[in-house]
Amino acid sequence: MAESEGSNGVQFFEGVEKLLEIWFTRTDGNSKQCDLRNIPRQKLESLLKIVRCEVISFIHNDQVDAYVLSESSMFVARRRFILKTCGTTTPLQCLKPLMLLVEQYAGFDEVEDVFYSRKNFKRPDLQMNPHQAFEQEVALLDSFFKDGAAYCLGTVNRDCWYLYTLNPLEGDNKKRHRGIPEPDQTLEILMSDLDPEVMAIFTREESSSAAEATQKSGIEKLVPNMMIDDFLFEPCGYSMNGISSKNGGPDLPSGCYMTIHVTPEPDFSYVSFESNVPQASYKDVISRVLETFQPGKFVLTVFANKTSPAAECPRELEKTSSFGDWLRHDIQYCRFKNYDLTYAFYSKFPS
Repeated sequence: MAESEGSNGVQFFEGVEKLLEIWFTRTDGNSKQCDLRNIPRQKLESLLKIVRCEVISFIHNDQVDAYVLSESSMFVARRRFILKTCGTTTPLQCLKPLMLLVEQYAGFDEVEDVFYSRKNFKRPDLQMNPHQAFEQEVALLDSFFKDGAAYCLGTVNRDCWYLYTLNPLEGDNKKRHRGIPEPDQTLEILMSDLDPEVMAIFTREESSSAAEATQKSGIEKLVPNMMIDDFLFEPCGYSMNGISSKNGGPDLPSGCYMTIHVTPEPDFSYVSFESNVPQASYKDVISRVLETFQPGKFVLTVFANKTSPAAECPRELEKTSSFGDWLRHDIQYCRFKNYDLTYAFYSKFPS
């Protein structure tokens, strides 16, 4: 959030993030000694220079390392790597050096799953190669992954969401996924046209520190029992990572995270919320997020695999035509080999 682009004298910042998530494994199935967290911090920082961002702060527990970046966040677990960056960053440019680091330091030699996703940009013309068009991004991803499949959900001429993931043939899939997959789920809420009074909290004029912005906005109550690492940019903008406390617990396992990023400027306000907290129902979490930020519209996505507590969420969301003042306009489903995806778009009733 440190960088802006000029257009006709007006400062603009692209709040929409590019989200890259990669799961690694070993072809021989013997990955117990492998760990992405063995990659030295210095090597990760060099990787981020290619992406055009840097580390601001860091927290960790026994399952995940969480980095707040100058443009959003990075999470590193034993075999899962998540890089989420906004502005004019270039996350896909780091794929080749990342693969080399993973093989050299972490011991993995195979990619098990890939998820690259983003909402449509407000100003795609300001992005750098290969991020000006989804087709360019897909071409680069296809050069690394032979089983890649690209999707666009939503209305192409308004609000839509792009996804690239692996969708291998059944025979290849058996090689790739050995045994029962561990429970996994991700909820993402991508919000636009936000309430100006709420957005004012995330400016230096209104809040003297990140902790004050976190407390004033109510972010700390969205997912309880999280260890929070937050940052308030100058003159505005906010990022936070939350991870479960060091011991975790039955309701909040130690591999859980949440991350929130706020671009508060009125002309292009944007907030993203993401978490992998396991829930049989996300309705309460979604409602709390909406009440906190008061968006005019939002894109909602839920990924859940077969062993996740959230496996029934697609059925629940199908029945949820509104969240309070927010009315659903669109809902779509994708069923992959190991995951179900639900996409929905909601906007506020006219006042």
